[in-house]
Amino acid sequence: MDVGHLKEEGYNLNMARYTGPRARVCRRLEFPVFESPKFGNPRKNYPPGQHGNSRRRKLSNYGIQLREKQRIKYLYGLLEKQFRNYFKKSQKKDGPTGENLLIMLESRLDNTIFRLGFAPTRRSARQLVSHKHFLVNNRVVNIPSFQLKEGDFVTVRDKSKKMEIFQESLRKIQGDNPMPWLGIDKAKLQGSFLSSPQRDEIVEPINEQLVVELYSK
Repeated sequence: MDVGHLKEEGYNLNMARYTGPRARVCRRLEFPVFESPKFGNPRKNYPPGQHGNSRRRKLSNYGIQLREKQRIKYLYGLLEKQFRNYFKKSQKKDGPTGENLLIMLESRLDNTIFRLGFAPTRRSARQLVSHKHFLVNNRVVNIPSFQLKEGDFVTVRDKSKKMEIFQESLRKIQGDNPMPWLGIDKAKLQGSFLSSPQRDEIVEPINEQLVVELYSK
């Protein structure tokens, strides 16, 4: 995919993220790939475009596999090249490729911040990381794709803790174990990456095996 096409598709190349019309994407993929509630239940239950309300064609196996890849890609906020690189790395690890892929995506710093409840969406988590609002093991990390490992801890920087977004997070976070593989200390605005997640602990209804089948062709 060339640079011009990426711009047309709504990608911000400086931030490596999608900035186009999000409701349109959710309708096309028939999946709430963005966490904001206003995109969770599109008002129109048919795909976008001039002929979206006409009779739908049944997707081929390839179409179903491609749609699932797009769902996962948009869900975690990745460009095509990034996604392909994750897939290649997941093939080199022991265990099922698809599960390895999801575990790597869940271990990203931006995703972990979202899971901890420190940001309302993965999109905002990426922005907060890029603006250096977080420490990993007491060191500033501004790379959203940074891979966390067992025992790592993530903390909101002291000078950032009074920001409204983090104060709002404190009010909304419930319990002390947002996800089975994470721990949280709300008083310190600190989260712990206790271990890599297990596949059955990842809650989104996605089928990573379809992506494995797509890339095996």
